[in-house]
Amino acid sequence: MSETPAIRVLLVEDDEDVRLSTTQVLTLAGFEVEAFASVERARPQISFGVRAIVICDVRLPGLSGNEWLHELHEADPELPVILVTGHGHIAMAVQAMREGAYDFIEKPFGSERLVATVRHAVERRQLTLQVRALHAALENWQGIQAALIGRSMQMQQVRRTVMTLAGTSADVLIYGETGTGKELVARCLHDHSDRRSRNFVPLNCGGLPEALAESELFGHEAGAFTGANRVRVGKFEYADGGTLFLDEIESMPMAVQIKLLRALQERSIERIGSNRAIPFDCRVVAASKEDLRDLSDRQKFRADLYYRLGVAFIELPPLRERREDIPLLFEHFTLLAAARYERPAPIPSGPQVADLMAYAWPGNVRELRNVADRFVLGLLGERLTQTRGGAEETPALPRGLPQQVESFERAVIVEALRKHQGDQPATAAALAIARQTLHDKLRKLGITADEFKSQ
Repeated sequence: MSETPAIRVLLVEDDEDVRLSTTQVLTLAGFEVEAFASVERARPQISFGVRAIVICDVRLPGLSGNEWLHELHEADPELPVILVTGHGHIAMAVQAMREGAYDFIEKPFGSERLVATVRHAVERRQLTLQVRALHAALENWQGIQAALIGRSMQMQQVRRTVMTLAGTSADVLIYGETGTGKELVARCLHDHSDRRSRNFVPLNCGGLPEALAESELFGHEAGAFTGANRVRVGKFEYADGGTLFLDEIESMPMAVQIKLLRALQERSIERIGSNRAIPFDCRVVAASKEDLRDLSDRQKFRADLYYRLGVAFIELPPLRERREDIPLLFEHFTLLAAARYERPAPIPSGPQVADLMAYAWPGNVRELRNVADRFVLGLLGERLTQTRGGAEETPALPRGLPQQVESFERAVIVEALRKHQGDQPATAAALAIARQTLHDKLRKLGITADEFKSQ
């Protein structure tokens, strides 16, 4: 991991001798200095959040230091600006301090005074930028928790991986069964990246005919084939600067896979009917419900494309493997459905919650949301996991009885802790067990009650 860049010192001084000597003193003290003869030359270095402080003479040809101060604080109100002034300009410097300057140094100044002032300003700038970064990280983390809901260890790992990858340019491959939320994860990668202001472009590769797939991805020129009456911009061009999401990529025709590989390698495409290369800058996120490595071994997916796409991986767990998240997810979907259908949000009974948690959920989160919709609309009876014909669906669970019992027990305890905001005596009473029994179970299952206290 690369180190955080140092805080630079941007020095603006029109006197060449003073500029050179000041630069030498600060450089010997360990600072990274960039010197300029005028404000106009230094101005392009300034932006919000710049890792720098400014030392500027008050009297300069062109824009003065005092005048530039207002402009600097419009760009970044917390940017430390140290003004250098002659003896006759002290009143002007004091006024500048009142207007937001960090400090002023009177000419002629000693090296110790200069270095001490700069060091304090640099420390202040570092602290300011650290606080900003922490606030931004907290906002991003709260945002992703609202999007990727769940307290299970699996979902915590998914969120950590998304936040780790979001700020990079690496292409990502998402694995997960149908209905686990692969597109939602792709959108989170986009929304928490520097590309968030540009397009997120989804394309489902499932069932796309070869000719249509090429046109969708790369676009075509007018007259390229029968029916091509005008130029069409493909998904790669439309996603330029943003994110292209290729869902069900395992079903992409082999001939199109070859062209996709070339596009990813060259970072340029050619529209159908054109020989002109069009560069693009987009992140590619692909999703599959099948193991592409296994498909490539069986020659059903190009191995070179798999290795090109497989830079970073995110695996989404099926809902049956994170049962402790089911009550929270169902409550979330119920509230959404109630707002959408303008109905009161019903509260599931204890047996109904147990029914939800015992079900295998072959359709995963998508199926759970569908059940929540029908629950709000009053289309379900006491049992929530039923087919439209009324027969109970009980798909076989893939794990042994001990694992199912532990998962169910964990989910019940987590839900009770959530309802009682981490109050262990109240939780034990609600579960009709002794406090020591609850304490032992929390320790055995690796559950920390404190995390629920503010929820």
